[in-house]
Amino acid sequence: MNTPTHPAAFEAVDLHCHGALGHSFDDADLDGLAAAVAFHRAHGTSTLLLSLVSAPIDRLEERLREIREMLPALPGVAGVHLEGPFLADSRRGAHDPRALVAPTAEAVDRLLSAADGILRQVTIAPELPGAMQAIDRLVSAGVTVAVGHTQADHDTAAAAFDRGARLLTHAFNAMPGLGHRAPGPVGAALERDHVVLEVIADGIHVHPVVIRTMFAAAPSRIALVTDAMSATGLGDGPYRLGGLEVEVEDGRPVLAGTDTLAGSTLTMERAIEVTTAAGVPLDLARAAASTVPARLLARD
Repeated sequence: MNTPTHPAAFEAVDLHCHGALGHSFDDADLDGLAAAVAFHRAHGTSTLLLSLVSAPIDRLEERLREIREMLPALPGVAGVHLEGPFLADSRRGAHDPRALVAPTAEAVDRLLSAADGILRQVTIAPELPGAMQAIDRLVSAGVTVAVGHTQADHDTAAAAFDRGARLLTHAFNAMPGLGHRAPGPVGAALERDHVVLEVIADGIHVHPVVIRTMFAAAPSRIALVTDAMSATGLGDGPYRLGGLEVEVEDGRPVLAGTDTLAGSTLTMERAIEVTTAAGVPLDLARAAASTVPARLLARD
């Protein structure tokens, strides 16, 4: 039996959310952003970051400036998460391959300048040329660096965490798995006490056995995220994520014509239900939706 939750019972923080009600944070106007944010705030989330998918640097600069102007009118929004464009092509998932670039010093500085303080989190593949220097620059600017969409082995991911990265973007998804001889990015994150691991607990991205195991391995370092895309709150059908076509069937978004997951249609209250149904105690599930990600934001 699912344990009932209530949106007002605690202050949930979603570090990774792309939209709702047909509105994408990549291009929605103020009314669209407000509607999507209000939907998530009505379904278990108190505070969230606006996650943007990969796009050309000049478009990301433009969007950061747009959001910077709209942010004061968006209660509950703590800033922006750039989930790209510094991602590995082989693990790009639902990101447009044409938008992926290496994290050069110029690109990083352009994005930081355009954000002017609203950039709170960046996902990066640490094996890319210049990635370690980019991590240094982002950390020094107070931005949370997340390892994700990566082909990195354990040692490369560990080096990124040791340089100041402190988050693993949607653990197990878009990265090598946790092998008994090749523990990969998940293993590197688990062995470092300062690293938080995102989990998309929708019953699709991560098996319940793995959800329960992750909480057992790092009970105070799991952050529930929705990774919700624009279809959230609506029915099945065709949608877009960035510049790519997405099909949603039975609430499961995939890139059109493929089986590649393209975010989720999850809400935070549903994530807690799935987590507790997997056997995780309610207090740990609630902490993963609230105090754990809140501490990460507070340390920026």
